Amino acid sequence: MLGGLIKTMRPKQWFKNVFVFAPLIFDEKLFQPRYLLPTVAGFVLLCLTSGTVYIINDLADIEKDRNHPKKRNRPLAAGELSIGAARGAAVLIPLVALPLGFLLDVWLGGILTAYLFLQIGYSFWLKNFVIIDVMIVASGFLLRVAAGVPLVEAERFSPWLYVCMMLLALLIGFGKRRHELVLLKEGAAGHRQALEHYNLPLLDHILSIVTASTLVAYALYTFSAPNLPRNHTMMLTIPFVLYGIFRYLYLIHVKELGGAPEEVVLSDRALQASILLWGASVVVVMYVLG
Repeated sequence: MLGGLIKTMRPKQWFKNVFVFAPLIFDEKLFQPRYLLPTVAGFVLLCLTSGTVYIINDLADIEKDRNHPKKRNRPLAAGELSIGAARGAAVLIPLVALPLGFLLDVWLGGILTAYLFLQIGYSFWLKNFVIIDVMIVASGFLLRVAAGVPLVEAERFSPWLYVCMMLLALLIGFGKRRHELVLLKEGAAGHRQALEHYNLPLLDHILSIVTASTLVAYALYTFSAPNLPRNHTMMLTIPFVLYGIFRYLYLIHVKELGGAPEEVVLSDRALQASILLWGASVVVVMYVLG
């Protein structure tokens, strides 16, 4: 049962919480233990909080998941984890994680609480509204970034990064909706009510707009943010972002992937390489060339 509980908390998706490290890196405090250690603690608390959301989501969707070709194997839907144990964990984990968040930083505690209640609202209600459903998911990524700001007492963290993060999350979210439509076809609306109002032409248009907006926003960030090197060397990181986004679109449209972003990232070597090279180039620009 413990293994089923951990699996329900989606450890593979915890990599999304690495965005809490963005303020640490871009505020040039990566190698300062007084800021690094609280950020690591914030990452752990985000993992516990997001894990709670996945438990609640599976409790809410248990019947729908049993009709899904892949989600039927989730512990709750498959009967590997009892409903009572899942409910107990969904109550107990926040009672531990949220107070620890407030002890670490009041703003962090508030952001964790806002994230939890926003995602609970999504699980039971907001996910049924077309377009709003993806925007709520994207806001979760934005809160992950915001959670790292008070932990490092960020002074030079550019608002452009919030814009880039939101757009990237929208790209991933709408890509996931497209995959669900392709995978489930006529039964899509039975799995997720909002899918009844989506179609492939609409999602392809949205993905085109969000892709262009993401690339423009990141390019503007690289030469207009006040905290970056004045020689504009951050622009050297643009090709990695360009390739990574194009690779993700290739996986969505050609390979028909995109249902679970963590599986796409963890399974595609080319996408992994672009992310790692981008991260390495950012560190070099910020901490060596800057």
